[in-house]
Amino acid sequence: MTMPFGYVSPEQIMKDRADYARKNIARGRDVLILSYAGGILFVTENSSRSLHKISEIYDRIAFAAVGLYHEFENLRVAGVRMADLRGYSYDRRDVNGRALANTYAQIIGNVFSSGGEKPFVVEITLAEVGDSPESDQLYRLTYDGSVTDEHGVVVMGGSAEALTNRLREQHRIDMSLEQALPVAVQALGSVGDNGPREIAPTQLEAAVLDRGRTRRTFRRLAVPTLTSILGGPASGG
Repeated sequence: MTMPFGYVSPEQIMKDRADYARKNIARGRDVLILSYAGGILFVTENSSRSLHKISEIYDRIAFAAVGLYHEFENLRVAGVRMADLRGYSYDRRDVNGRALANTYAQIIGNVFSSGGEKPFVVEITLAEVGDSPESDQLYRLTYDGSVTDEHGVVVMGGSAEALTNRLREQHRIDMSLEQALPVAVQALGSVGDNGPREIAPTQLEAAVLDRGRTRRTFRRLAVPTLTSILGGPASGG
């Protein structure tokens, strides 16, 4: 049977869409998420004080992303609205990371498979802090809507494989924040074309889900806090 002129197989279309998303996501700076004794830590390089890659979704749930900012910001806002609606309609305890991850997976997956619009250039992790590190929930969502349930460590971005291997060697769930933060920042500085480098506190965006709180567990780590833990100047470009 002769194929019509310009025919492209569905398999090739999906491959092209996947390649497009992967290549663009890989250009973004890596985001590290790891459980520690006191909660869940999020760290990335980001000198902007207003365009966040790490944000609160609900009481015990946070959102981290790499890719195109306007796309993952729209998804974040949608997640906040979904969580607020469910918490208002039922109970705050009914809002959980797994349900949000499944909803995000449907949205992202539907766009990827539609063929009519470009795929989301995003990779997302939803984290829900538990009563212990063993009960933390980490859901990683990729550009095609796939969801994986991770444990202990998640890395997103172009150097994800190398950073994951490095972090898993050094990570312990009984680490304090003062131990976990330097490990994460040193890992971030270990990748790149120019070899190992130091990252100033002013170039970091970091936050935690604090296990000791029952509501509003999310808090950002300000530059003075980062400087106190990591050392180095508290100001700079």
